[in-house]
Formats: sequence, structure tokens, C-alpha cells
Amino acid sequence: MSEFPQTVGAGRYAPSPSGDLHLGNLRTALLAWLFARSSGRSFLMRIEDLDRARDAGSAEPQLNDLRAIGLDWDGDPVLQSDRREDHEQAIATLQARGLVYECTCTRKDILAAPSAPHSPPGAYPGTCRDRTEEERAEARDRIAPRLPALRLRVPEATAAPTFVDQILGQTQGEIDDFVLKRGDGTIAYNLAVVVDDAAMGVDQVVRGDDLASSTPRQILLQRLLELPSPPDIKYAHVPLVLGPSGARLAKRDGAVTLRDLKAAGVKPDLVRAKLAQTLGLARPGETPTMAQLLERFDPPSLPREPHTWSEDLIASGT
Repeated sequence: MSEFPQTVGAGRYAPSPSGDLHLGNLRTALLAWLFARSSGRSFLMRIEDLDRARDAGSAEPQLNDLRAIGLDWDGDPVLQSDRREDHEQAIATLQARGLVYECTCTRKDILAAPSAPHSPPGAYPGTCRDRTEEERAEARDRIAPRLPALRLRVPEATAAPTFVDQILGQTQGEIDDFVLKRGDGTIAYNLAVVVDDAAMGVDQVVRGDDLASSTPRQILLQRLLELPSPPDIKYAHVPLVLGPSGARLAKRDGAVTLRDLKAAGVKPDLVRAKLAQTLGLARPGETPTMAQLLERFDPPSLPREPHTWSEDLIASGT
């Protein structure tokens, strides 16, 4: 696999270039920076642009927004799309061990199929797992010109890995035969993130708690590929920012991006201050520097509940 400069350790932020970062994204990025810098790690940036169908060409504006609120990072941002060779090599390694199989199921097929007792909704029922080569060839013909996806054949009797999260505590999740590469050729998130974090020397992963359920899958891949895994990898899944309706923050909730707020006369330093306020790192009316935030940062004191964003929070400080 490709080599990156190795350090004592590294944290990272890895946005998808599918549009402007909203305040929830910026808050998570700020936390990732604080976790890394406060622990003496490097802080790296990776643009997760594998899904070209969702690539809005917004990587550079995203990086500009992160700089504007005070974040810096070590080295140049890594484009995930440049890492294809390593992703394919990881799949080949699993294939050589008999741990990959073709799947022709659609999402509709999976939802309609009977599931195993106690399986979570949407878990893959194993429809394509034990097909013969003849059956696989027939299935390929049926879906042509679409290609099959590739799934991980989770070894029998594999228990879902547990891990200690710095925010959530002891955490575990269900594992099914998940996708490694989609039928359109796109490498799946769970595979790419594991391979890339290992290659970049990342040993601290800070991201939204909506991704916590994916972590056991990633830990399993780390172990199967003989890559670092917990306790050598530290995870912190941080609470999301919600809109007034209680749903995840989105454009419909008003001025929620730095561009929106700039148009309304709100400066990035104030945005950073308000984000810090939601984390208990700043007092109302205060505009702390990044150095001050770093001095105050204390992971055990971080809020454990999602924050509901209100435009009043910004308006009250202008």
C-alpha cells in the first residue's frame, strides 16, 4: 500500500465534496482538530470524493471554510479518488482468502427478503452468499449490463466487535455481509476509510455519532486486513447538530453555512465562537482564539447530547 509520512499519531477530518459544509460539519471538524492537537497528534485532511455522482466540486470551498474558522492541517489534503489502487488491492487480499462474493440484489430485494431473527432492519439476508458459480453466472446475465456488487463474506461465528468510544463509552453494533464495491465500480465507504486511515497513520477517528454503527464493520475489516485496530485506534463519535424540527441540520433550516452567514454579515470568528459555546468552550459574548479553545478543551466535559441549532444563537452575538 502507498506510504505516507508517519508520525507519532494522527487525527483527521474527511469531508465529502457534495456541497457547502454546514454548521454541524464545521462543529465536527473543530472537534476533530481539538482532539488531535490536544493529544499531540498531527491533523490530516482527506477529501472523500469516491462517489462522483455526489461530487459537487466543493472541495476547495470546503477547505476555505475550514481555514476561515481557524483550522489548519499538516501536509496537503489527500484525495480518496487517488487511492484506488490500494482499495482494489485490499479487496484482492480478501478475495484470495475466499471472503468476497458477488451480489446482484437491489435495495428493494433486500428489504423484501425474509431476514434472520434479531437482525436489524435492512441487514443483508445472505441471498447471494452461497450461490454456485453457475448460479452467479445466471444472476450476472439477468442484471446485465449492470454489474454485481462485491460483498464481504463475514467469517462464520464472527462476533460483532465492541470498542470503547471516548464519547459513547462501550459500543457495539451488528455486522452483516456488507458491500465492499458497488455495482457501478465505486469503492464502498467502509473499505476505503479503513485502508486510507491505515495508510495515513491515522490512529484517532473523530466523526459524527451517526457513523458509530459503521465502526464494528470497519474494525472487522481492520482485523481481516491485519491493520491497526482498537485499542490502537481511538474513536470519538460526537453528537450531531439538529435543526429546529429535530432532524439533522440542513439547508432548509436557514443560514447554516459559512457562505449564508457571511452574506448576512456574520464573520467566521463569531461562527467559531458560537460553535465553541455549544461545546461549553466559550461564554456568551466571548470570541476565543483557537489557542484558547485548545487550552480549555477537555473531552470528558463535552456534551453527550445533540445540539439543536437556532439562528437566534448567531443573531444574539452580532
